[in-house]
Amino acid sequence: MGKTLAEKILTDKSGSDAQANDIVIARVDLVFVQDTTGPLTIRLFKEAGFEQLADPTRTILFMDHAAPSPARQLSTDHLFMRQFGRDCGCIVSEVGEGVCHQVVAERYARPGDIVVGADSHSVTAGGLGAFGTGMGSSDVAVAMALGKNWFRVPESQQILLTGQPPAMVGSKDLILYLIGLIGADGATYMSLEFSGPGVAAMAVTDRLVVSNMAVEAGAKAGLFPSDERTREYLALMGREDDYVPLVPDPDARYTETVRIALDSLVPMVACPHTVDNVLPAAELEAVRVDQVFVGTCTNGRIEDIALVARMVAGKTKADSTRFLVAPASRSVLLQAIEEGYISTLVKFGAVILPPGCAGCLGLHQGILGDGEVCLSTANRNFKGRMGNPDAYVYLASPATAAATTLRGVITDPREIR
Repeated sequence: MGKTLAEKILTDKSGSDAQANDIVIARVDLVFVQDTTGPLTIRLFKEAGFEQLADPTRTILFMDHAAPSPARQLSTDHLFMRQFGRDCGCIVSEVGEGVCHQVVAERYARPGDIVVGADSHSVTAGGLGAFGTGMGSSDVAVAMALGKNWFRVPESQQILLTGQPPAMVGSKDLILYLIGLIGADGATYMSLEFSGPGVAAMAVTDRLVVSNMAVEAGAKAGLFPSDERTREYLALMGREDDYVPLVPDPDARYTETVRIALDSLVPMVACPHTVDNVLPAAELEAVRVDQVFVGTCTNGRIEDIALVARMVAGKTKADSTRFLVAPASRSVLLQAIEEGYISTLVKFGAVILPPGCAGCLGLHQGILGDGEVCLSTANRNFKGRMGNPDAYVYLASPATAAATTLRGVITDPREIR
């Protein structure tokens, strides 16, 4: 019987004939934590009596969620993580290096890998054909120590993409549409596997957006095949030797197939306070916005910043709207500076934040006031997500974010000329 991408990867890493719903013990290729989950993971690692990491060169401690730290306790947590990194010899990704999921994509994840992180958006690595998934701190501690863990092989839904998206419609609109279609629990503990002729037209940076938000439909993983686009991305990152082709078998079994014609999509917005509360941007144009935030592991890449900069260049920002931009990594920031995008955004009125999660999770750098509205390119809009349960967060694409910044109300980017 043919295998899905998830079954293929878990078969290879477990040395067994892994099929949906099997329990397997599989090797883990990369394991990481970040600064809100890392301290607990390290404590559990020590409490279990572990003393060494299975592979320090493939274990990473990221300081990205509170970067730079806004509070004494968070700074102390950073010290704790740095000391563990020195003691165990693993990789420490310092403040300013960027969001874990972006750095993992740039430097570490490989097609066919199993990547586990103490962060739910570890699914992002699926854009490179890796089985990326989030785990709790205790499971991640075990993976750090033993280099393996147990997995229930997920069933898979096939998302069959055809056509190409029209102008001003991007991968964020695709994943918001899909989550609105199947619901926030529509793929619980499943692998969402993307295929069809529409996939070939998607750059890996677009695929990473979709994989990143697969978990917002409950998915265990969001997987794309490893193809020529994957090779191109890895070559751009200086890692072409990490490329291996990986596709599902033609007779792989899926629980169902969801068909999406990309050319039929329109700009979408997720409304408060759930990610599956989705409407076309054109139906929300009376919503006034106090703050626009472009960045995060979902849409803080150079392509996103470039698009926004081109859309606002030489134009005037709405006086009533604050505009925050956080590059997802140091390399993105450097490229944005070198290509002039940062200068364009600063002249427009943007506040440039250091590489990291910034306002996404509500620790610092963009916390909203009571009753305020933010349109964000992030991946979650739960009540209180940006630090205030009495505020409102809408999710949208970088193009919709740029258009909204120009007018001060949610705006369909196709209206901007």
